[in-house]
Amino acid sequence: MNVRRSAAVLAAVTVIGAAMPAAAAPSPSPSQALPSALYGDKDPKFDGVWRQSLALLAQDTVGEKPAAKSVEWLVRQQCKDGGFASYRADPTTACDAKTMLDTNATSAAVQALTALGGHDDATGTAVDWLKSVQNEDGGWGYAPGGASDTNSTSIVIGALAAAGEKPDQVEKDGKSPYDALLKLALPCDGDSDGAFAFQPDKKGKLAANADATAAGVLGALGKGMVTEPGAKSDATCSEPGTPKQAAVNGTAYLTSALAKDDNHLMSAMAGAEPQPDYGNTADAVVALAAQGNTAQAEKSVRWLEKNSASWATQSGPAAYAQLIFAAHATGTNPRDFGGADLVKQLNASGPAPQTAGKAQSSDEKPGEKDGSGSFFGVWWYVGVCLVAGIGIGFLFTGRKKQQQL
Repeated sequence: MNVRRSAAVLAAVTVIGAAMPAAAAPSPSPSQALPSALYGDKDPKFDGVWRQSLALLAQDTVGEKPAAKSVEWLVRQQCKDGGFASYRADPTTACDAKTMLDTNATSAAVQALTALGGHDDATGTAVDWLKSVQNEDGGWGYAPGGASDTNSTSIVIGALAAAGEKPDQVEKDGKSPYDALLKLALPCDGDSDGAFAFQPDKKGKLAANADATAAGVLGALGKGMVTEPGAKSDATCSEPGTPKQAAVNGTAYLTSALAKDDNHLMSAMAGAEPQPDYGNTADAVVALAAQGNTAQAEKSVRWLEKNSASWATQSGPAAYAQLIFAAHATGTNPRDFGGADLVKQLNASGPAPQTAGKAQSSDEKPGEKDGSGSFFGVWWYVGVCLVAGIGIGFLFTGRKKQQQL
């Protein structure tokens, strides 16, 4: 999974008492053949909609037109009320009260289908569903009714913005998503300067969380997973009284955390030695670039070019997508990412796209769209690593969560 959502997943699992696997998602047995339209060859019950959405969004970002059957597979995963579960093996069976819907998967699907175009009915009902499960504090939890967290609230904001909504005007009891985010923003105080927490612990205390901070910066900026570099800005931490300042503070925290460990973030399984967190580093690059901290984003994307190949190969389509998003945000060529062609590797993990990406024309700027709505530029599952923390946890390289019914 995209690391930024890992803490939300774990919180949901804790609430429902489900067991969380502590190893890579197994490849299905021959009797459990995967749908031919699906990207990736790991068991999709934890992340099918998520990784499909990221794969399609990444293809669109680099000017590829995804295979029609892959897009159709994603659309058919949607329940009648608009929400998406992680994965439904038989989409012909109607969703019911036992179907565990997922705000994160729904938001990722909205971002992907909006970018592809032509799916207004699906995205419209999905947005309506997200609005219907908004919490009284203005935010969202991973599962409907769950306590609001930075990761989930931020990815919903990205979906709302992609669908043409104004997130600050999507309110519940007079509270917007930004009200929820500001309650999860830490003050400028020592090592936690400007970070976002995932959720308060049982005593109401907030703890800095790099995973949540990468998500929170994008959420506070009203951005989704695909973003252009923002205007350069001062990353000085001060009172997080507005979403804009909270985003500045978050990038200050991420910059410090990245610089401390040779331009990448670290994660660890409880009781294990710390190790590089490639996915969260990619997310941090996107967040920093969006806020305008291009200097640190450049340093960290160069680190990813040199070090992320094995992780991406092992993790699959969502990892390739995260790296493509990081490349896009920094103007890096994803077809020559440290010598690797991320686009080719992503495409090889599922059905071939309908069209190969075009070379950028001489009069087209990075990030511009052509008439078909595809981006042409120069250019977020395997291991599950829990980090002991104050009521939070991380998934190191893969998206894991409770089994969907």
